[in-house]
Amino acid sequence: MTRIDEENGRILRLMSRFLNEAPDFIRPEEVQTLTQECGVGAQEAFALLLAAAVGLDVEARPEDRALYHRYFPHMVRALDPAAFEADAYYRRVRVQEARQGRCVLRQGRIAPCEAFVCDDIVCLEDGRMIPQIGFFQRAFTYPAILEGGREWMTVTPNEIATMREPIARARGRVLTYGLGLGYFTHGAASKAEVESVTVVEQSADVIALFRRCILPQLGCGEKIRIVQGDAFAFAGARGADDGFDFAFADLWHDVGDGLPMYRRLRALEGRNPNTEYTYWIERSMRCYL
Repeated sequence: MTRIDEENGRILRLMSRFLNEAPDFIRPEEVQTLTQECGVGAQEAFALLLAAAVGLDVEARPEDRALYHRYFPHMVRALDPAAFEADAYYRRVRVQEARQGRCVLRQGRIAPCEAFVCDDIVCLEDGRMIPQIGFFQRAFTYPAILEGGREWMTVTPNEIATMREPIARARGRVLTYGLGLGYFTHGAASKAEVESVTVVEQSADVIALFRRCILPQLGCGEKIRIVQGDAFAFAGARGADDGFDFAFADLWHDVGDGLPMYRRLRALEGRNPNTEYTYWIERSMRCYL
C-alpha cells in the first residue's frame, strides 16, 4: 500500500465517522471566534476546527500538519444556501408533513455550521481522493422522506450538485431507476429536449406520497410515467432497443451500498446499446473501484 493509499483511507475513515456521529459538533460561535482572533476566513476556520474535531493536531504533529495541507483546503467548502434555494425544484415544491404507510414526508434541517457531503469525491492526478464537505452559516431546510424514523430519501445540496450533469445530458425518452422525491425526474422532464420520463420505483408508499404531495407542484406531470417494480427485474427484461435514449440510476444511499448495485446495472448495459447510461455518484464509486 502506498502512502497516498494510506492517507486516502485515513481521511475517508475520519470524515465518515465524523459525518455519521457528530456532523453538528462545530458551533457557529467557534468559527466566528477563530475568524476574529486569527484573521482567517470562515472556510479556513471551519477546516481547522474540523481537523481538530477528528483528532488531528496540526501544531504538534508534523504528519498531521502535512495531511491537513494536502487534503483540507481541497475538501472544505463554505456554501451559500441561497444558491440552492434558487433551484427550480426548491422554488416549486413546498413540503407539508404527510404520511403513507411507514413513510413520512417532511422538512429536514441542516444546522448552521453542520458538516455535510456536498458533491462527488474529487480524484486528483497524484491519486488523492478528496471528499467534498460543505457547511452553511445559517440554517437550511430540505425535503425528506423518512422510513421507520430514518432519513431514506432527500433533496439536499449534495443531490443537487451530483445530479446537474445527468440532468444536463438527459434527452429523448428517459428511463430512471429510483423515484426518491423526484428531483432528477423534475429536472429531466422540464427540458424541452426530453420527450418523456419513465420512473421505476419499488416502494408503493413512496409513489403514493410523490403522486399526492409532489407531482401536482412540478408543472411537468404530463411527461412523467411511474412504474412500480424492481429496478433489476425491469433492467433484465428490457429489449435490445426498447426506445429509451437515456437512463439514470439512483437506487443507493452512498458508495457503501451502491457499489454492488452499480456493478449489477453496469453488467446489463450491453443489452441496450442505443441507450446512454448514467449513475448517481458514479465518480465517487469509480474512485473506490
